[in-house]
Amino acid sequence: MPMYAYEAFDNAGVPVNGKLEAEHEQLAVGRLRKMGYVVVEVAEVKDTSFKKTFSRQRKIKIGDITFFSRQLAAMISAGIPLTRCLYTLHEQTSNAKLRGIVGEIARNVEGGMSLSESLKAYPDVFSSMFVDMIRAGEVGGAMEEMLKRLSEQLERNKVLRDNIRAATFYPTVVILFANFVVLAMLFFVVPIFIGFFPPGTPLPLPTKIVIALSNSLRFYWYIHICLLIAAVLGLRFYLASGAGKKAWDGVKFRLPVFGEIFKKAAVASFSRTLSTLLGGGIPVLQALETAGPATGSMQITKAVQQTEVGLQEGRGIAVLLQKSGFFPPMLINMVAIGEETGELSALLGKVAEFYEEEVATTTKGLTSLLEPVLLIVIGCVIGGMVISIYLPIFTAVTSVGR
Repeated sequence: MPMYAYEAFDNAGVPVNGKLEAEHEQLAVGRLRKMGYVVVEVAEVKDTSFKKTFSRQRKIKIGDITFFSRQLAAMISAGIPLTRCLYTLHEQTSNAKLRGIVGEIARNVEGGMSLSESLKAYPDVFSSMFVDMIRAGEVGGAMEEMLKRLSEQLERNKVLRDNIRAATFYPTVVILFANFVVLAMLFFVVPIFIGFFPPGTPLPLPTKIVIALSNSLRFYWYIHICLLIAAVLGLRFYLASGAGKKAWDGVKFRLPVFGEIFKKAAVASFSRTLSTLLGGGIPVLQALETAGPATGSMQITKAVQQTEVGLQEGRGIAVLLQKSGFFPPMLINMVAIGEETGELSALLGKVAEFYEEEVATTTKGLTSLLEPVLLIVIGCVIGGMVISIYLPIFTAVTSVGR
């Protein structure tokens, strides 16, 4: 749905501005007038992938949204009016981008818009799960409880992401260091050894390859830099596209070692989100519609969409999830039991806890598993370069000895 930025005046003649989501411009203007605003200008906000790629504004992290949720829940439980809570959070928020958004939300709520509708105008900041939970809290009069549930969900998501980052941090650092060593050898060590080769000495193929790489990097470094920048930007744009996301989603679950971690993390995220939504009173179909995309996996999203169609035909969730072939037997069995006992939300929470612990345990042991493998690979690469440099010298010495 398009996003519209507006400028208007409220009943007191004070200028206000903000953003809201609407199907078309006329509907956006109509909603603003219902809020009592005198509309000055409404324009559709278009955010291109190029702008997103080069944006330098500080990102809004999960921790920022968690702090916002906890603080808002605490102030609402203290009996403070919602508008005043939002304005207080606007002043207290340290993230400049989030502070501006909270200020706009406060003005929208003050103008008569519901909190869920105001949050919905910022899908990049507040997920559909967040908006649905807030809407359920507004309808059921349990805003404080919903905000606490959201805070717990976001904190668990953060722990899950931190575990994934911890698993990939060590190999990333080691590979970067190995690349640095190889480049240093090609730039500084190889040229020195080239002068040691006696004239007319036949060079083996590995030595020719190393010398060619060294000369290419030293004399045409600017071309390599341009190619590297183009490759990085091209990869970023591709991964941001639908085709790129689909391709990466198909690859990441098949990666050796890491593929199993990514899959367990996705299952944990799906189970936790669905548990939170069902526990908040969200209908099953709506909860599934939100929980699938919340994992960031297109495979899970597709499987859940097929499950939604089957549910409308009267079939069970467990049978439909099993048919997708993606979800593990433990999740399927727990969902089946949950459907029979009416404790689906609680059992999904248990599944989420199990897989969250699995991810944490696996990532802790991953460093000790990968360390010898990476050292062997790096040793082979650097050792191969050293041998290829020394081969002509060994050949020359052997020839002189004869």
